[in-house]
Amino acid sequence: MFCREFLYLLDEVVKKVAEHIANKIESLRKRIKKYEKAVIAFSGGVDSTFLLMVAVQELGERVLAVTLDSMLIPRQEIEEAQRIAHQLRANHKIVSLNPLEVPGVRENQPERCYHCKQYLFGALCDLAGKEGYQAVLDGTIKDDQSDYRPGMRALMELGIYSPLLEEGITKDEIRQFLRTAGLSSWNKPGAACLASRIPYGEEITADKLKMIEGAEAYLNSIINGQLRVRWHQGIARIEASVDDFPVILEHREEITENIKKMGFSYVTLDLVGYRRGSLNELLPTLQRSYA
Repeated sequence: MFCREFLYLLDEVVKKVAEHIANKIESLRKRIKKYEKAVIAFSGGVDSTFLLMVAVQELGERVLAVTLDSMLIPRQEIEEAQRIAHQLRANHKIVSLNPLEVPGVRENQPERCYHCKQYLFGALCDLAGKEGYQAVLDGTIKDDQSDYRPGMRALMELGIYSPLLEEGITKDEIRQFLRTAGLSSWNKPGAACLASRIPYGEEITADKLKMIEGAEAYLNSIINGQLRVRWHQGIARIEASVDDFPVILEHREEITENIKKMGFSYVTLDLVGYRRGSLNELLPTLQRSYA
């Protein structure tokens, strides 16, 4: 049964957050309330958690959170999505898919994300239609427009609704809301699929993804900050916050030994530090070569 205490909590949080955020949330609630039944593409990240939290309040058991499970997603993220969906008392389903069956994904050209979203969200639309859900919603936000996101075109073509984007809600506003609500995931680092660690033009394989996932899981046991392990023809390029460099260097021998055991030939530290979508920095050159 839907939790009345949760409804009360959300109303109280709205009263406490800044007025401009509260106004956006009220508008979001009215937007979601238009749907009789809705599927939420739920990754367990802060954006989809916020969307699910509001959708559960407005639709109750008429909302279904669906987590798309594939080798592109670390196991830890799937487990976290299960935990959060349970915490929010949401109906939750995990659907297993294999995007590497799609040539446009496996070949890893600059439009990879478009082909991947077409495949994944196409399956989500099929599920929604078969089970009688009126709409499919995802957690795209305003901040996502600042990076190269060909997958957003696929969402538009499939008719996926992005209510957080439509309301102009930002990542900082979502974190503030979730923190006020007392959710432990409010400061969870941003996540991206494991394919984003492999440079465009390099084929994506299950072995490469496994190596990357293992290396990142190991490093997460040493440092708590945002990090990525980029795959460059067998070289592991570690991107981490500059503040975490001392810890990494202190454990450099142990890190090198353990990451090499996962199949990497060399282990390097990117001196620029972590930055979102660093492999997109070469896109202008790559796109000219594909033209």
